[in-house]
Amino acid sequence: MANMIKTEKEFREIICSGETVTVKFFAGWCPDCKRMDMFMPSVLEEFQEFPLYELNKDELPDLAAEYNVMGIPSLLVFKNNEKLGHLHSANAKTPEQVSEYLGEYYRK
Repeated sequence: MANMIKTEKEFREIICSGETVTVKFFAGWCPDCKRMDMFMPSVLEEFQEFPLYELNKDELPDLAAEYNVMGIPSLLVFKNNEKLGHLHSANAKTPEQVSEYLGEYYRK
């Protein structure tokens, strides 16, 4: 499904690329993250050509703090080292909410 980001260096390289990328901040203990994992495959069918990465907030807490990730899961969209969007956990409960959010950045 998604590529896992393991280091801050890897994260910086990904968000500095010229392409639009989505990074999902999550934690292994998070029930809402597991719920999102259940519906993300169907959402991603709509956005197959766009890269999705995952970052464990507990393993890289400084990045979560830097980008104001307070609740998880959170989906952040980046391009050229700029955060374009941030879907907070409270608004990421349904496939429709996530699809609508991603569509703002990936649909023409």
